[in-house]
Amino acid sequence: MPEWLSDLARGFPTSDPMLALGAVMALLVASAIVFLVSGAGLAIGGIASVRPAPPPAVPADPPAAGAAVRALYRDASVLVTGAGGSIGSELARQCLALRPRRLVLLDLSEYALYAIDRALRGMPGAGAVDIVPVLGSVGDEAMVARLLARHDIGVVLHAAAYKHVPLVEANPAAGLSNNVIGTEVLVRAAAAASVGRFVLLSSDKAVRPAGLMGASKWIAEQVVQDVGSRAGGMLACVVRFGNVLGSSGSVLPLFREQAARGGPVTVTDPRAERYFMSVSEAVHLVLQAGAMSAGGEVFLFDMGAPRRIVDLAREVVAETGGRAAIVFTGLRPGEKLREELTWSRLRHPTAHPRIFTAPEPRLSEIECAQLLRDVRTAVAEGRGLDLDAVGGLRRAVSKPSGSADGGAGAAGRTVRV
Repeated sequence: MPEWLSDLARGFPTSDPMLALGAVMALLVASAIVFLVSGAGLAIGGIASVRPAPPPAVPADPPAAGAAVRALYRDASVLVTGAGGSIGSELARQCLALRPRRLVLLDLSEYALYAIDRALRGMPGAGAVDIVPVLGSVGDEAMVARLLARHDIGVVLHAAAYKHVPLVEANPAAGLSNNVIGTEVLVRAAAAASVGRFVLLSSDKAVRPAGLMGASKWIAEQVVQDVGSRAGGMLACVVRFGNVLGSSGSVLPLFREQAARGGPVTVTDPRAERYFMSVSEAVHLVLQAGAMSAGGEVFLFDMGAPRRIVDLAREVVAETGGRAAIVFTGLRPGEKLREELTWSRLRHPTAHPRIFTAPEPRLSEIECAQLLRDVRTAVAEGRGLDLDAVGGLRRAVSKPSGSADGGAGAAGRTVRV
């Protein structure tokens, strides 16, 4: 174990070294992993270095945006689903700093829930917040209904999802059950409980999906918008963003692990590229977007220009001495060369300079109901969906943009993404 990690573990108030180490690892997962990348080497065809650095200061928000966030979360009862994950745990940490009255943490993983609960209780000001860990699934209708009523939930931040593309492709029924049916159960229960605000965290893989994971997130978006449009007092919105550096399943930890073993470092395709953002930055903007929602929006973030994954791999190899080989393995089922943030490639500005809304295709209530019936049938039969046969999806796109035989489309003007 590295000396710095041992030092951190010794600082936790427990005589059990494994519990201390577990708490430290939870904090590390919950913290943003941010890298300062020297671009000069890449610009001249060399290999840049990657150096760990403290997270940068998050850019200041417009005064009105900051006030809206404080007004929404302070003294509120907030539910974070998937609270033990890398994004969910950061949501919980930043929510805690806003001083809600109650913070309910829902997760299916016992250890992940234990770790984030323990980490939060050690944060400044935690004693003033009622922190409630709940072990369970968003798909458990009875439990979700009891939770929302018992804790008088006013804000739901729905981060629970299966997001690893190859695993969801290999386990389609589980992916659909968690990502689609779980979301439907939660958003309907939230509407019935008169929750004030519902925020779905989505993915750029929901745009012209090439596989089941992306399709499941697109269907989840449709369900949230459909239920939200008839929910009376509940404001429901979708927040869609790209890859988060350092999150579970992120390429950077994988590259570091592979390079430390001497390689090879595996990259799917030399042309593959993704949008990246630190977890602290992404969560900060999620909270901002949720606070400014008037209901029905699909929010996007300014994530900068996409980066080639092979460039990140080269930087990690250089950081570890430059000895590991890079091997190209080919795109796996459900993967694309490039991701997109919108179907229309249009975005509209909001009061926040880094948050936009997108005019996106919507299913009708009847189409959404039929799609959910198809999903439930597929889950009951233990199979996935034929994406070519999904009505709304089939009409929205003729071929996945950025797939192995195509590009992401021509670049547009400044109002396009």
